[in-house]
Amino acid sequence: MGLVWIGIPDWMRSVGVDIKIIGLFGLTQLPWSLKYLWAPLMDRYAPFLGRRRGWILLAQILLFIFTLCLAGVGQHPDSPWIVAAFALAIALSSATQDIALDAYTIDVLTKEEYGVVSGARIAMYRAAMFIAGGLAITLAGSPHPLEPDASSFAIFWFNVVTFFDWPKVNMLLACLYLVMAFITYRAPEPTEVIPKVRTIKEAFWFPFLGFLSKHRAVEILIFVIMYKFADNLAEALRSPFLIDMGYSSTERGVALKTVGLVCTLSGVFLGGISTTLFGLGRCLWIFGILMMVSNIGYILLSQVGYHPPTFYAAMGFETFIQGLATGAFSVLLLRITQKRFSATQYALFSSMFAFPRILGGIISGLTVDAIGWTNFYIATIVMGIPGLILLSRFSPLGVTDPTFDTIEEVKILSLSKKQITQQSMFAGLGAFVMTTLLLSLLEYAKAYRNLHQDAPSFLSHVGHLFTISDLASFFTIFGMVIFSITIALCFAAYYVARSNFNPLKIEN
Repeated sequence: MGLVWIGIPDWMRSVGVDIKIIGLFGLTQLPWSLKYLWAPLMDRYAPFLGRRRGWILLAQILLFIFTLCLAGVGQHPDSPWIVAAFALAIALSSATQDIALDAYTIDVLTKEEYGVVSGARIAMYRAAMFIAGGLAITLAGSPHPLEPDASSFAIFWFNVVTFFDWPKVNMLLACLYLVMAFITYRAPEPTEVIPKVRTIKEAFWFPFLGFLSKHRAVEILIFVIMYKFADNLAEALRSPFLIDMGYSSTERGVALKTVGLVCTLSGVFLGGISTTLFGLGRCLWIFGILMMVSNIGYILLSQVGYHPPTFYAAMGFETFIQGLATGAFSVLLLRITQKRFSATQYALFSSMFAFPRILGGIISGLTVDAIGWTNFYIATIVMGIPGLILLSRFSPLGVTDPTFDTIEEVKILSLSKKQITQQSMFAGLGAFVMTTLLLSLLEYAKAYRNLHQDAPSFLSHVGHLFTISDLASFFTIFGMVIFSITIALCFAAYYVARSNFNPLKIEN
């Protein structure tokens, strides 16, 4: 994930790829938000090493193969879309590995272990991200080797380290998956006997519609999406921001590998433990408020430009707070997941949690292009407010733990199949219209900022949005369509779960 999320955007910006195209690279992260679509198959079928370890091993083999392919494109690829294709393949394999690893964690843990183990687990996950992101950037951007000097042991090892470029870094990352595959092979199976999912129908229907039948299901999903929305927007283009501020690849890599790594690992570990000591609800409130204001350092950095002390301070504060919130929120996801459908339900919740990050690259790229870095980071602070408003619905201030289940009766919707189809299509169309207006508004803001009164009208920007002049414009429209279809399917699933067509008995 670190390679797709951090390393590749940095690599592409370093070779001169346009910031809007880099923003579209966020679509390669889409598998992490759609992994719930194939997670039921992983609940239903078990490869030769078991229902969890078998899928983990298969995913790691695919990651080894695709990362080697990425190494073959060279230091300066002829087209960024070749890199995007391999990045998408890596993302699909990595998302599959995440599904199985998350389910394995839920299957082997008890509720009392969630806080401590979750913090340590996410810390290791973040460490792996920084190896594939920050460390990869540092190695790939290392200076040229020094002149050989057999009498200098230090120079010898300096030359070894600075031998790397992006193809060699990708080869090194690929070899790490072989080590992980051996560890997976030796890992034990869960000791608790968990009822098997007997049919494909059961694997698909029960985790989704069973959850959507709950009284507060929609609120829970929206909260999962919005809690870290502002932070995900800010993080989506962090590496391109640092490049534009004048920081070298070595400085960026060191910041991500040292300051960012230490602060994030400390944050996620303390965040997980804090839920056990102080209560999950209190931690979500405190960390949510801190997370909302954590981008103030980047606002200052966008004004002062190249200033390493400010850079490291802003990076350290933001990544530490992000780690705290991630550690606490991972405990929440574990608590609301059923073990029998652990792969599918946790994939659903974590996908919703990751969805803002996927869209964040696209939204952030267009927003920065329109209003600049300073105004963008100011906007991210405002976008943190909705998540806290939703949190108050489940965990008012002062409450130790959030409450997601209620005794209120679920109202059955009297909708025909035709009405469900019509209303779902209307929701998808509404999402498409709203996306069109938002993107056109961003283009208009950019033009007005540059041309003022001479800027073209807002309606002309709406028409220009649907003019396919290059691959970037094509993928913009493609992303709008995919987003609209996703919204329509979500509404359809909700209507089915709350109507007489639901094959499951609705429970509160």
